[in-house]
Amino acid sequence: MAHAGDILIDGVPAAPGDLAHVALVNYGAYTSFRVEGGGVRGLDLHLQRLEASALELFGEAVGEARLRELMGAAVGGRGDCWLRVSLFAPEISPRTPGWIGRPKVMTAVFPSPAPLAESVRLQTRPYAREAAHLKHVATFGLIRARREAQAAGFDDALFVDAAGRVSEGSLWNIGFLRGGQVVWPQAPMLAGAAQALVQRGLEAAGLTGVTEPVVAADLPRFDGAFICNSATPACAVDSIDDHRYRPPPLPALQAAWASQPCQPI
Repeated sequence: MAHAGDILIDGVPAAPGDLAHVALVNYGAYTSFRVEGGGVRGLDLHLQRLEASALELFGEAVGEARLRELMGAAVGGRGDCWLRVSLFAPEISPRTPGWIGRPKVMTAVFPSPAPLAESVRLQTRPYAREAAHLKHVATFGLIRARREAQAAGFDDALFVDAAGRVSEGSLWNIGFLRGGQVVWPQAPMLAGAAQALVQRGLEAAGLTGVTEPVVAADLPRFDGAFICNSATPACAVDSIDDHRYRPPPLPALQAAWASQPCQPI
């Protein structure tokens, strides 16, 4: 984990009051990603996520130039690391929710994490994140769903909403294989940066991609499945509930992700 010297707020060492607010007030958004040789795959996607979240949650954008400046200051001379960029406002609390303005930017640097797993067994669980299109800091529900899936003997939870649509997982997006086609489920969810990077590279990897509604009854009809996030370009899904899958073409999926170049901060 990061220590105090690795956490900056608006480019300066974090003050105790700001850290206390972040710990106690569950209102904000973030993005996180691997820095490779000083660059980031899909940096444009992460910047767009932060700017859209700032406008929706606080009423004012930070500005791409300012975000890049703060990211660069956080990374410093590190060539490879993991960077989390969070948005918050100490003026906002449960008693004072109405403030509008440019949020503060908190950066935290960590060692790059290992992929989530080599393969996973998933349990469908009825759940949908609040404001699912946002990568927000309210994580109680997804942690509880993942915890309950693991208590039932699975590795993680795959969310199915009230309309029966498969959406996303606790920390990742999911793709299904149908022949040489990747099927991304269509439902309220976070548009993952890793998902977008894989999609961008599918044609060069000899695959195609489509987005369409997927319901629980459809799951046995697919040939395979994989999960992806910024730490895990592609991880095989061994099974969902009691249905087992054939291994997906991980080399092709990982090649699709890797074909997207790092963008300099």
